Amino acid sequence: MTTYTGKASFKGIAIGRIAEMKKAETIVRREHVEDVDAEIARYHAAKEQAQQELQALQEKAARDIGEAEAEVFEVHAMFLDDFDDSVENIIREQRINAEYAVATTADNTAAMLAAMDDNPYMQARQGDVKDVADRVIRDMNGGGGEANAFSEQVILLADDLAPSETVTLDKSMVLAFVTREGSTNSHTAILARTMNIPALCQTPVPKDAEGKMGIVDGFSGSIIVDPDEATLESYKKKLAEEQEKQRLLRELKGKETVTKSGRKIKLYANIGGIGDLNFVMENDAAGVGLFRSEFLYLQSDNYPTEEEQFKAYRTVAEMLAGKEVVVRTLDIGADKQIDYFKLDKEENPALGYRAIRICLTREEIFKTQLRALYRASAFGNIDIMFPMITSVWEVQKCIDMCQLVKAELKHQDIPFKDCPIGIMIETPAAVLIADELAELVDFFSIGTNDLTQYTLAIDRQNQSLEKFFDAHHPAVLKAIRMTIEAGHRHNTWVGICGELGADPELTEDFVNWGIDELSMSPSSILPVRKIIREMD
Repeated sequence: MTTYTGKASFKGIAIGRIAEMKKAETIVRREHVEDVDAEIARYHAAKEQAQQELQALQEKAARDIGEAEAEVFEVHAMFLDDFDDSVENIIREQRINAEYAVATTADNTAAMLAAMDDNPYMQARQGDVKDVADRVIRDMNGGGGEANAFSEQVILLADDLAPSETVTLDKSMVLAFVTREGSTNSHTAILARTMNIPALCQTPVPKDAEGKMGIVDGFSGSIIVDPDEATLESYKKKLAEEQEKQRLLRELKGKETVTKSGRKIKLYANIGGIGDLNFVMENDAAGVGLFRSEFLYLQSDNYPTEEEQFKAYRTVAEMLAGKEVVVRTLDIGADKQIDYFKLDKEENPALGYRAIRICLTREEIFKTQLRALYRASAFGNIDIMFPMITSVWEVQKCIDMCQLVKAELKHQDIPFKDCPIGIMIETPAAVLIADELAELVDFFSIGTNDLTQYTLAIDRQNQSLEKFFDAHHPAVLKAIRMTIEAGHRHNTWVGICGELGADPELTEDFVNWGIDELSMSPSSILPVRKIIREMD
């Protein structure tokens, strides 16, 4: 049993025999030609044939995997059109055969793309250029060389896979793709994700793995070749669990989150950045209940500018096409430290200078974020949420800052919307004055992680206290119920964005207590939807 690790292009588990991709050899020799016009005409005839093949592939891909993903073949056709000047010039000036001119043009184009260090997408197009060139060269030499037929479902192993090869394969016979080269940004990776086939790239599997049993683990980015019996049985169980999740996805995607009696609950996703949006959409979240904006700061070497933040918030708002996006303002301190903030070392940072306390004492940082959020609100439905609230005056000062920012934007003729304002309820103080706070805001979101920590006086980062940390403690549950009731007394909607939001043991209680929204990791949405739809 040997494990080889690479990069995962698409998560999932596959178990089956390993088959090496058979590719036609494209050998190009440099040959002198006398009639350059005839050679150029031969190139154009092959190019026309290749264009017809690409059109057929695009139509097949559109039927199999969708219009957007099929556009890869439009990119191929564009590269092919760009070949003309170079190919014709090489044939005329060097008086050489068209095959060699096409191969040289492709090599030069690939080298140019490889040099684009600031553009990973274009770097990943090198394989597309070679795919196009090989197609034209094959057509000049009689065509053929694309088919791979298998008698059983296989884990397909290759040095690399061109998009045309991926699309023309009988996908019902392919359990997973594993390539020794390639990129997670390549069109092949995109197509594999769309096909819902686990895929690994940059995985150094030797050719003698052909015919052996394999296990592809797209979660760890590895393939196990010739696994022992215990490992095989363990992965069979994992595969069954993944198949059950897929069954849930197929059954529940697109359906309402509503109880049998007709009570609707909003199921939202927690995200840390733009990279999580695909999970939001894959799992059919109704919106984003917690965008942890501090990740924009954690991933930066300096304070992110207004423009940088605006672009991130705008992208999320646009991508979610009108769905609600709740953005939590900067929440650093405690377990999230950032060097350039130069925060003093504290004896008890969980009770110290963090979250809204930083924003209200470093107003320029806060104002920059609020300006970015309000500007982005013009492109979607953004809600603004303030964390770590303990007092009425804190909320009032936050609202005053919002009013100041809106006045500035209006004066500058910069479009924005009047965003709903909410706060996180994550301290006992906020629970006890929830009636007063509800009069000031549009919504509450209960942060159960910190609420449990502060209610039980337990540092949740301290592993030695783990057995004392009880998120189901009666005091925590009573605080949640009190918050829901206080919010509803003042027509303020109430959600949960902490870990308890996805706790299946509490879902029914939360719904019965009147919760309006539950926000959780995207992968938890469909299982929770199932519970709610089965409730009376």
